[in-house]
Amino acid sequence: MGKIVLSPSQPFDLDLTLCCGQTFRWDRIGGWWYGIVADQPFKVRQKGNTLEFENVDSGFLEKYFGLGDNLPFILKQIAKDKHVEKAVKGLKGLRILRQNPWECLISYICATYKNISAIKQMLSNLSQKFGEKRVFENMVFYTFPTPQKLAKANLQELASCGLGYRAKYVMETAKKVAKGEFALEELKAKLFEEAREILLALPGVGPKVADCVLLFSLERLEAFPVDVWIKRIITKYYANHFEGEFVRRISLKKSLTKAEYEKLSFFGRKYFGSFAGYAQEYLFHYERLKAGKAKPRSSFFP
Repeated sequence: MGKIVLSPSQPFDLDLTLCCGQTFRWDRIGGWWYGIVADQPFKVRQKGNTLEFENVDSGFLEKYFGLGDNLPFILKQIAKDKHVEKAVKGLKGLRILRQNPWECLISYICATYKNISAIKQMLSNLSQKFGEKRVFENMVFYTFPTPQKLAKANLQELASCGLGYRAKYVMETAKKVAKGEFALEELKAKLFEEAREILLALPGVGPKVADCVLLFSLERLEAFPVDVWIKRIITKYYANHFEGEFVRRISLKKSLTKAEYEKLSFFGRKYFGSFAGYAQEYLFHYERLKAGKAKPRSSFFP
């Protein structure tokens, strides 16, 4: 069994990090978290300031869980007001993952207008149908399907995984990546706006999907995805940063226009700065916990 002893000055909370809605293919079984990243199934658990794990190396875990992020510095930078201060205090140790960009891209194309349990089911179906089988501790895992595999799938096969209208986007995006028209990893080296524009040119990728992929897999911690929860948070706590008419208009709507989305996302990046993505995730998860839409632990709230 491998172990990582965490520095007390760099908090990490495994449960929070895996439960806050940024990733969809983890399961907790008997005190351990089981997942498969790239083609490697493994398990991990936290005991105080120690991470215990099997079937993966410590370097991989440190990168995947963002343990290199200077969290106290980041949280200090984003604690701009009492609302985000409460979230930071309640959720200390939540970190932004470094997911596989291809899996993250397809996950968030599938996530459009779906809740977390439905997204999990779609991705599980896709992996079972098109991924490769791996066995670890007598449990079966499936790798996430490659772009080449999904590019060869037909619409009916993809739709049978519960993708609905998203099947077309997944197939078309897979074809572009499989043909080498698009290199996801290269986006890490590009300027934020340029990387975002390139993602937006892909089928099924709107501003929110692009921002999620930038934040959760491409290490662009300034990305500020806006979903229904973040819209609510902004209209509730940050309305004074916008014209009253704009706030009234978006409060009444279920979905945002591209211009409305960009206005809210730009506000997040400008207000919270280069770690806006951390502010987004802390506010998002804290608000969901308060509303009873995520599983709390007794230590979350005073």
